[in-house]
Amino acid sequence: MAKRGNKAVLPLFFVVFLFTLSLLFPLLPFHDPDKINLDSLSQAPGMEHPFGTDSKGRDIFARTIYGSKISIGVAVAAASVSAVIGFAVGLTAGYFGGAFDTVAMSIVDFVMSFPSLLLAIAITVVLPPGVYTVMIALAAVGWTSFARLIRGRILTLKDMAFVDAARAVGCSDIRIMFLHLAPLCFQLAFVLTGIKLGGFLITEATLSFLGLGAQPPTATWGSMISANRTYILNAPWMVLYPGIALSLTAFCFNLIGESLKRRYGLKEDI
Repeated sequence: MAKRGNKAVLPLFFVVFLFTLSLLFPLLPFHDPDKINLDSLSQAPGMEHPFGTDSKGRDIFARTIYGSKISIGVAVAAASVSAVIGFAVGLTAGYFGGAFDTVAMSIVDFVMSFPSLLLAIAITVVLPPGVYTVMIALAAVGWTSFARLIRGRILTLKDMAFVDAARAVGCSDIRIMFLHLAPLCFQLAFVLTGIKLGGFLITEATLSFLGLGAQPPTATWGSMISANRTYILNAPWMVLYPGIALSLTAFCFNLIGESLKRRYGLKEDI
């Protein structure tokens, strides 16, 4: 089992390295990602600009590295918020049941009845475009799967003997929920977070591609592809490198999630 988990080491290293590089960007000898250079318009990849330049003369390598901070950061933040909200709702609904469970699961079913991308687009259209709006949209459509999964686990656990024993010695419902049941669900929520990261990354890029995410001149992979898509035949490097970064990172996230699922021996369809 441990050997299987090692398959996530390289993808995890790649994602962490790329994100760390973006955080240290101001300290590194890279070009200014937002600086327009009219003397270097649409230059092919070379020594000075390894990934070439875009239609405004901006260095694509610098913009790709810098953009990973937002693209990866938004995906991780949205997945974390989704996990917290969904965990709390699923834990409470599963344990107490009754009217709260009925209402909560009705909301979950209602949200999940819509295609997640279309619902995220609808939310970002209503709110002002920007990074935080994308995070809100991703969290709003992502928490439901956590809630449903955690609720299912709680429904199984709450009828076990150790819960009856805890009640017998006078433990309150809150104590049982947070000290006895919640820790048994952390692993499941952690694995689901890893699995969801790739989808959140792609959705963030899609929203940015549509102009609903971070606004120019801020670089994100989706916005870079969108801004340069008309040059895909004449200057394919403008779209190729941010596209490769997006695809490779999403692939790494998927490998991490699946590796975690196998490592912890989870059989649930998550």
